[in-house]
Amino acid sequence: MKKGFVSVVIFSCITMFVAFYACGPSGPETIKIGVNAPLTGDIPKVGEGTKFAAEMWLEDINAAGGIQVGDKKYKVELVIEDNESKAESAVKANTKLITEDEVLAIIGPQSSKQAVPAGGKANELETPMISPWSTNPNTTKDRPFVFRGCFLDPFQGPVVANFVKDEFGFTKAAVLYDVASDYPKGLAENFKDAWEKIGTMAAYESFTTKDTDFSSQLTKIRDSGAEFIFTPQYYNEVALIVQQAHQLGWDKPIVGSDSWGSAETVKLCGKDCYGLFFSTHYAAAGATGATKEFIDRYKAKHGYVPDDVGALTWDAMRIVQTAIQNVGELSGDIKKDRKAVRDALAKIKKFEGITGNMDFTEEGDPVKCAVIVRISDTGEFEFYKSVCP
Repeated sequence: MKKGFVSVVIFSCITMFVAFYACGPSGPETIKIGVNAPLTGDIPKVGEGTKFAAEMWLEDINAAGGIQVGDKKYKVELVIEDNESKAESAVKANTKLITEDEVLAIIGPQSSKQAVPAGGKANELETPMISPWSTNPNTTKDRPFVFRGCFLDPFQGPVVANFVKDEFGFTKAAVLYDVASDYPKGLAENFKDAWEKIGTMAAYESFTTKDTDFSSQLTKIRDSGAEFIFTPQYYNEVALIVQQAHQLGWDKPIVGSDSWGSAETVKLCGKDCYGLFFSTHYAAAGATGATKEFIDRYKAKHGYVPDDVGALTWDAMRIVQTAIQNVGELSGDIKKDRKAVRDALAKIKKFEGITGNMDFTEEGDPVKCAVIVRISDTGEFEFYKSVCP
């Protein structure tokens, strides 16, 4: 064998080891997990919660010496990409994670506006992806490689509608939503469909992403005879909507969805949001067991109670871990191993998460309960009731 050829072989082995796989038949030495999160842009707190929870999970993996797969233990590396809260950036992030970083699986994106297109890229490139927080059905629809860790909007919409009807006895609803964003648009439609079976829609108003003045829409709602407002918006918009509604004399309930669950919601909204209800994935106040352990640890480390994004990310990381462990063996062929992890994800049953127990459907969606939370007079997210499929 020529000396130059030997050098090329050695260099190739070193390069492959650094990238992901060891040279030789033993397969990968390090498992890479991608995280696609909005670290900047409109909802950076969502990205922060994602990153913090993922890093906490990695701390536990490192403390255990890695992930045990069959008779071998593998080191784990997180590759975190910022999707800037933009759809096109989320697709680029997934493409990089898959083709350049050679991750075994991807956690995120969170928001449906990014998760739907990014999920398309993950499925096209046959890489398992779990969105912890995206509730839009299109995220996983006809995409065998894409999963989620939360309930869907066709479930959440009726949950909110029925809660309002049972709790208040109202018959006239108003909706205010962002027509340019997948998540609020889809959930507004799901809520409207459910509500019109039990009441009437007095007003159905929309705006566009980055709008900050909602006075025109809120004035129409105020004058419509509506008894409450449903607004499935993100924390940065909730405060503006609620405060502007009160400034216009609105003194009736305003109800939200799981996008209200950020720690920033009350910080930005203040007392204007006290006493309001929203549907979500878990309630921090009064949590017990593993959920409380996660909350206490997160708060001690980061100084605030984790929102539902953090909790769902924690569950998603553990779901991927479970799937990898259930594979039994990693071959060293990245495409083959990704398929094996995908198949293992689809077979997970009775997973015990801190946001609830879940089984996965053939479409990659978990069957799990929703929680109704009340924002207390001290700004805490208090458990009010649970609603199950």
